[in-house]
Amino acid sequence: MISVNLEQIILISCFYSLFFATVFFCLKNSILNIPFIHISGSILMLISNIGITTILMNRWFVSKHFPLSNLYESTIFLTWSLTIIYFFLYKKNKNDWLGIIIAPAAMLTYGFAILGLPEEMQKVTLLIPSLQSYWLMMHVSMMILSYAALLCGSLLSMTLLVVNHERLFNFTFAMNTTTTSNYSHLSSIKLEKLCFNRKKLGLLNQLDYWSFRIIGIGFPLLTIGIMSGAVWANEAWGSYWSWDPKETWAFITWLVFAIYLHTRIIKNWSKEHSSIIASLGFLVVWICYLGVNLLGKGLHSYGWFS
Repeated sequence: MISVNLEQIILISCFYSLFFATVFFCLKNSILNIPFIHISGSILMLISNIGITTILMNRWFVSKHFPLSNLYESTIFLTWSLTIIYFFLYKKNKNDWLGIIIAPAAMLTYGFAILGLPEEMQKVTLLIPSLQSYWLMMHVSMMILSYAALLCGSLLSMTLLVVNHERLFNFTFAMNTTTTSNYSHLSSIKLEKLCFNRKKLGLLNQLDYWSFRIIGIGFPLLTIGIMSGAVWANEAWGSYWSWDPKETWAFITWLVFAIYLHTRIIKNWSKEHSSIIASLGFLVVWICYLGVNLLGKGLHSYGWFS
């Protein structure tokens, strides 16, 4: 067990690790090409992952239950899940764009937990009777892991739409080629533009591929989470489904990503059209996870905001 002061030091250190990881990933994808910067972002992500793991394990040891009993703990767990997905994707596909997409999302999520939530919610507390069930770990962990995967997949789809925005990248290309003296080397510019378009197409294909893959992982996790929650609800309240606001939005989230997968697998839509649905899913996930807890009232209000 670690002391309260040490826990606070680790919490703040993890935030700064995620912040500087975001900075280094941005520098890595800019004009700077320094080997130190290339590896620093991943090292800082690893440091933050180890720190968050330590915090979660300590809270588990102190509270005697899996640390997913309130919004603070679940948001910390969500950040941990985002960092795990980063390393999973990085191991599969070592590309520069991964960190600049995932690190800011992890930093903002973590910052909301430690800076935006009241101190009363951040304290270790005993489980209320309605949460004292072995289904807690199964249901909530599956839901948070699915949120993390779906958010990452949606972010990749949103990035695809931005990269595919012709005006933005034509402007970027024009800025990069104005340094050619008096525009005299037109053949060189055409060759450079051809290489640029090929690189852009390759990036679009990778974004589309990994967005589909990671959403394909998050969707069954969400399905398992909803089903285990229904079984738990039946044990606790005598009903599998009650159209509680959280349950309703979980179903809407499931439906949005089911439509996305349907358009990709069955309808074979273009990656741009499917990415619009996945981008909508990004908003829906946040409404389901955070919006309902802030604005709605229902059976899932305990341990969150009342």
